[in-house]
Amino acid sequence: MPAKPFPTHFLCIPLVSTSSRTQLSQSLAAFAADVTAPDSLGIPPDAVRPVGTLHLTLGVFSFPKNEGLDRATTLLESLRPREILASARQDVAARTPLPGEKTTSQAPQDDGPSPAGSSLSITLRGLSSMQAPARTSVLYAHPVDDRGVLQAFCERIRRVFLDADVMEDETRPLLLHATVLNTIYVKKAAGEGGAGAKRKRGRRGEKLTFDARPIVDRYEDQIWAEGCPVEKIAICQMGAKKVEVDGVEDQAYEAVAEVEF
Repeated sequence: MPAKPFPTHFLCIPLVSTSSRTQLSQSLAAFAADVTAPDSLGIPPDAVRPVGTLHLTLGVFSFPKNEGLDRATTLLESLRPREILASARQDVAARTPLPGEKTTSQAPQDDGPSPAGSSLSITLRGLSSMQAPARTSVLYAHPVDDRGVLQAFCERIRRVFLDADVMEDETRPLLLHATVLNTIYVKKAAGEGGAGAKRKRGRRGEKLTFDARPIVDRYEDQIWAEGCPVEKIAICQMGAKKVEVDGVEDQAYEAVAEVEF
């Protein structure tokens, strides 16, 4: 089998803005203090993601030596996000409700305030594990999307790049999530994890896994941030870089192209 292309860039909705940074920073700081405590999970601090890295991934690209990046950038700049959102809302409104499901007129407006039907905001709630919670290495927060408008919007954006054959087709449903913890970033020596944490050796080396069931239950109703406005869609380069925001050290992915909402 041919080797899987190495990912170099990704398409995303950045979640951090001037209006959302304070909410997200406070939530992540409290979460970090909890999960890194020795009497809690004792997870190394490196595993908790910096606030500036938070985003919703829509797809992944492989552009060796940036070959193909120009084409993806042109596609991104050609997008009309408000028109795509309006189309997504129309399709959701026209969808036949399942038995027992609320109609669109009764459902809560969880895809964000939009008096003109042309804006979108995101609320992050809850906590889930990417693998089985009894032995996982990644935890993420969910965007609230009871009506499915955000999902439909993101799938339409993603489809543009898939149809143009510039994005890797992962042949699986799009899972919208904001990663808040990933042990792949832990640089400390094996054996430094706390309660329930242990190292598992895989083909790419050692990975810290832990039992996330207590923490997932504890954060089931956690609101990480409410009403974060979607301001842009971006193509970012893999590998977060150190930045400074208002005198505070942070990390962020470099956006090589973006289109404003």
